[in-house]
Amino acid sequence: PVELIQSRILVIRGVRVILDSDLATLYHAPTKRLNEAVKRNVDRFPEDFRFQLAPQEVADLKSQIATSSSA
Repeated sequence: PVELIQSRILVIRGVRVILDSDLATLYHAPTKRLNEAVKRNVDRFPEDFRFQLAPQEVADLKSQIATSSSA
């Protein structure tokens, strides 16, 4: 359902993204395999399809998820 996808969209640096783990869940695949497929077929994915979080962004995101999960 559209709502399931919409609920997984985040805005980071002003860009709408879906985390690799969420995308893997939507495709019923392990995150590791999804990332491997992208790396093996990098020419098939537009550059704006791939988005790497900075270490501090990862920490901030984990903190936000933990806070919202415990609320």
